[in-house]
Amino acid sequence: MPGTITLTGLRARGHHGVYDFERVQGQDFVVDVSLDVDLDPAARTDDVAHTVHYGQLADRLVEVLTGEPVNLIETLADRLATACLADPRVLAATVTVHKPQAPIDHDFVDVAVTLRRSR
Repeated sequence: MPGTITLTGLRARGHHGVYDFERVQGQDFVVDVSLDVDLDPAARTDDVAHTVHYGQLADRLVEVLTGEPVNLIETLADRLATACLADPRVLAATVTVHKPQAPIDHDFVDVAVTLRRSR
Protein backbone atom coordinates (compact mmCIF):
# COMPACT_ATOMS: atom_id res chain seq x y z
CA MET A 1 0.00 0.00 0.00
CA PRO A 2 1.48 3.33 -0.99
CA GLY A 3 1.70 5.71 1.90
CA THR A 4 3.44 8.76 3.22
CA ILE A 5 6.02 9.29 5.92
CA THR A 6 6.21 12.90 7.02
CA LEU A 7 8.81 14.66 9.14
CA THR A 8 7.87 18.24 10.00
CA GLY A 9 9.82 21.05 11.62
CA LEU A 10 13.31 19.52 11.69
CA ARG A 11 15.56 22.39 12.78
CA ALA A 12 19.33 22.73 12.48
CA ARG A 13 21.83 25.56 12.27
CA GLY A 14 23.52 25.97 8.92
CA HIS A 15 25.78 28.48 7.21
CA HIS A 16 23.95 28.80 3.90
CA GLY A 17 23.25 32.03 2.08
CA VAL A 18 24.47 34.47 -0.50
CA TYR A 19 25.89 36.98 1.98
CA ASP A 20 29.16 36.61 3.86
CA PHE A 21 27.53 37.31 7.23
CA GLU A 22 25.15 34.38 6.67
CA ARG A 23 28.11 32.10 6.07
CA VAL A 24 29.95 33.38 9.15
CA GLN A 25 27.12 33.73 11.67
CA GLY A 26 24.89 30.93 10.47
CA GLN A 27 21.15 30.70 11.04
CA ASP A 28 18.44 28.19 11.75
CA PHE A 29 16.84 26.31 8.89
CA VAL A 30 13.65 24.31 9.27
CA VAL A 31 12.83 21.38 7.02
CA ASP A 32 9.65 19.47 6.27
CA VAL A 33 9.83 16.27 4.23
CA SER A 34 7.12 14.02 2.91
CA LEU A 35 8.16 10.67 1.49
CA ASP A 36 6.10 8.40 -0.75
CA VAL A 37 6.85 4.87 0.42
CA ASP A 38 5.31 1.43 0.00
CA LEU A 39 4.20 0.79 3.57
CA ASP A 40 2.94 -2.77 2.97
CA PRO A 41 6.14 -4.56 4.04
CA ALA A 42 6.30 -2.69 7.36
CA ALA A 43 2.57 -3.07 7.99
CA ARG A 44 2.75 -6.84 7.38
CA THR A 45 5.87 -7.50 9.45
CA ASP A 46 5.69 -4.78 12.13
CA ASP A 47 9.45 -4.44 11.61
CA VAL A 48 11.23 -1.08 11.35
CA ALA A 49 13.76 -2.68 9.00
CA HIS A 50 11.02 -2.74 6.34
CA THR A 51 10.36 0.98 6.30
CA VAL A 52 12.18 4.29 6.31
CA HIS A 53 13.49 4.84 9.83
CA TYR A 54 12.59 8.46 10.49
CA GLY A 55 15.26 8.86 13.18
CA GLN A 56 17.96 7.87 10.71
CA LEU A 57 16.35 10.06 8.07
CA ALA A 58 16.52 13.02 10.47
CA ASP A 59 20.22 12.31 11.09
CA ARG A 60 20.95 12.34 7.33
CA LEU A 61 19.02 15.57 6.80
CA VAL A 62 20.77 17.34 9.68
CA GLU A 63 24.12 16.31 8.18
CA VAL A 64 23.12 18.11 4.97
CA LEU A 65 21.77 21.15 6.83
CA THR A 66 24.92 21.53 8.92
CA GLY A 67 27.26 20.48 6.12
CA GLU A 68 28.83 22.24 3.17
CA PRO A 69 27.30 25.69 2.69
CA VAL A 70 25.38 26.61 -0.44
CA ASN A 71 24.15 29.98 -1.66
CA LEU A 72 20.51 29.14 -2.29
CA ILE A 73 17.86 27.28 -0.34
CA GLU A 74 16.81 25.82 -3.70
CA THR A 75 20.18 24.03 -3.82
CA LEU A 76 19.81 23.00 -0.19
CA ALA A 77 16.34 21.56 -0.88
CA ASP A 78 17.74 19.58 -3.82
CA ARG A 79 20.52 18.12 -1.64
CA LEU A 80 17.98 17.17 1.02
CA ALA A 81 15.75 15.49 -1.59
CA THR A 82 18.76 13.57 -2.88
CA ALA A 83 19.47 12.38 0.66
CA CYS A 84 15.87 11.20 0.97
CA LEU A 85 16.01 9.33 -2.34
CA ALA A 86 19.22 7.57 -1.29
CA ASP A 87 16.92 5.07 0.41
CA PRO A 88 15.63 2.84 -2.41
CA ARG A 89 12.27 2.44 -0.65
CA VAL A 90 11.51 6.15 -1.19
CA LEU A 91 9.54 6.54 -4.41
CA ALA A 92 9.30 10.34 -4.20
CA ALA A 93 10.23 13.10 -1.78
CA THR A 94 8.73 16.53 -1.24
CA VAL A 95 11.07 18.83 0.67
CA THR A 96 10.37 22.29 2.04
CA VAL A 97 13.23 24.39 3.39
CA HIS A 98 12.20 27.29 5.62
CA LYS A 99 14.56 30.19 6.21
CA PRO A 100 12.79 32.17 8.95
CA GLN A 101 15.77 34.48 9.55
CA ALA A 102 16.32 35.40 5.91
CA PRO A 103 17.92 38.82 5.43
CA ILE A 104 14.82 40.75 4.39
CA ASP A 105 14.32 44.38 5.39
CA HIS A 106 10.61 43.94 6.13
CA ASP A 107 8.52 42.10 8.69
CA PHE A 108 7.79 38.57 7.53
CA VAL A 109 7.04 35.19 9.03
CA ASP A 110 8.89 32.81 6.75
CA VAL A 111 10.59 32.27 3.41
CA ALA A 112 10.43 28.76 2.04
CA VAL A 113 11.20 26.72 -1.04
CA THR A 114 9.44 23.45 -1.82
CA LEU A 115 10.48 20.93 -4.42
CA ARG A 116 9.49 17.39 -5.32
CA ARG A 117 11.78 14.73 -6.72
CA SER A 118 10.89 11.20 -7.72
CA ARG A 119 12.53 8.16 -9.21
